[in-house]
Amino acid sequence: MSQTREPSPSRENSPLSEDEDESLLALQIRAFLEASEDVDIDRETIEDLMRVLSDHQERKDSTVDAEGIPDDQTISQEDQPSSEEAEWTKQEVKQMLHHLKEYGSSSFIDKYVLERSIPITRLVEALGVSLCPELRTLRPQTLLYFLKVAMSHELRMRDRVGSYNTIEDAVKLIQGSRRIMILTGAGISVSCGIPDFRSRDGLYASIKARGEYELDDPQQMFDIQYFKDDPAVFYSFASQIYPSNFIPSPCHRFIKCVEDKGKLLRNYTQNIDTLETLAGVRRVLQCHGSFATATCLQCHRKVPGTEIETEILSRKVPLCLVCNPSKPQPKKRKQTRKQAKGQWDSDADDESDAPAYPPGIMKPDITFFGEKLDDQFDHALIEDRNQVDLLIVIGTSLKVSPVAEIIYHIPHSVPQILINKTPIRHINPDIILLGDADAIILYLCEELGWEVPSPETNCAKATSSDSVDQSELLEVNHKKRPLTVSDIHKRPTQVGNSYVWLFDGAEGGTWVQDLERGSSCIQGSSCSSSGSAEDVATNGFNQREAKKPKIDH
Repeated sequence: MSQTREPSPSRENSPLSEDEDESLLALQIRAFLEASEDVDIDRETIEDLMRVLSDHQERKDSTVDAEGIPDDQTISQEDQPSSEEAEWTKQEVKQMLHHLKEYGSSSFIDKYVLERSIPITRLVEALGVSLCPELRTLRPQTLLYFLKVAMSHELRMRDRVGSYNTIEDAVKLIQGSRRIMILTGAGISVSCGIPDFRSRDGLYASIKARGEYELDDPQQMFDIQYFKDDPAVFYSFASQIYPSNFIPSPCHRFIKCVEDKGKLLRNYTQNIDTLETLAGVRRVLQCHGSFATATCLQCHRKVPGTEIETEILSRKVPLCLVCNPSKPQPKKRKQTRKQAKGQWDSDADDESDAPAYPPGIMKPDITFFGEKLDDQFDHALIEDRNQVDLLIVIGTSLKVSPVAEIIYHIPHSVPQILINKTPIRHINPDIILLGDADAIILYLCEELGWEVPSPETNCAKATSSDSVDQSELLEVNHKKRPLTVSDIHKRPTQVGNSYVWLFDGAEGGTWVQDLERGSSCIQGSSCSSSGSAEDVATNGFNQREAKKPKIDH
């Protein structure tokens, strides 16, 4: 369990001066506003925080009396934390944290706020956040936001189940589990010939190296506003990730095998290539959408993705056939470096860099940065969190919310296995298998005594009603060295006496080196780092800070 924290000193006993204390309030407000990247915040709460900050700034600028306290802005006694309130015991805090991490934030609010009517400010304090007095008397909805932020921080601090450490443990977990949740990312499709996004050889690095577009960040290629401004940028590279002539990898077929054995609770995939469906997996949720369908931005007409396939493969911007019965001809003008290779251009006398497009641009039903995920994601996670008995994460850096949050919102006692080329430093799984994902999966299947379905069988079943050429599906990715029998049978290397195992292709870097020297967390300790006393005082949060993933949207 997490370390038990003692309540922070009250304000009246604080050695901070008034000016320092005001700075502490400003820093705490900023921390809560920044937390809105992870926790939903309403407009009224933002206005509450900005009003407090504005009032406090006025106090700072006002004339103070000899004792350094503004004459008309003295903090009332009722704003102060009550000295008569009993401090939380270590056992009480431990029970609260256990409930939060096993049953989730909604259950925590139901039990402690609604049923037991414990003041929210006290619950926030129990979770390690020492609110400045000016924040303790805000409206209930704002206080509830503070509680959600505190809960979010705690949910990021998972402790390993120390009894699981070896390959044999991983095999036994898979064998004994009946409701396995599998969370997958681009890494499981790399061997199919589809580039991933964030590796050193991935799509973002490639886009940045080519320098074709003046982007502040390559991820803008998937930004919804950027797409609306200039869709040609996206369509200039969409053919590279379009699921045309690819076959499912061993990882995709492993998921199908888990499902066939009645063990798959659900596959949450961040991929948009639909290879899980091609492999025959039925219980799959494509969290970020896919190319399977497309929608007109003008009239919202939805069509099968195959209707715009020709344009995608030709690197052209597809138009809605209803909004544009006859396609306009491109306007002749040399494009600037900032413009993409689209089908239309702006007028010659138009000084704008952005190309002009007719209305009715078709967009694949992929969830871009800046778009909300489908409600199906929330409903599925609520349904699954109380059923899952094993989580397997394969081929993802877990850097995109809200999918990256899944790992925090299932019960912390559920065992977790990570299969990835590189370690993920902001999570704390029980067993880490680093290396080529396909090789790891085939090794596990060998140990399990499972036979992974052949790609020919999967593709034949999944595409029996489609017009896909089976011979084309099998002629892919000849550049990748095929896995051999020796690859499958080669015993991985354990890192020291830890729960980390290295297969061929592992890229552990300094993290693995530190682990070998025993300087990283091993054998059941938490990977979350503790903030220093100075950090606690500066930020106004009396808690250890978990390493957080970068939030992309």
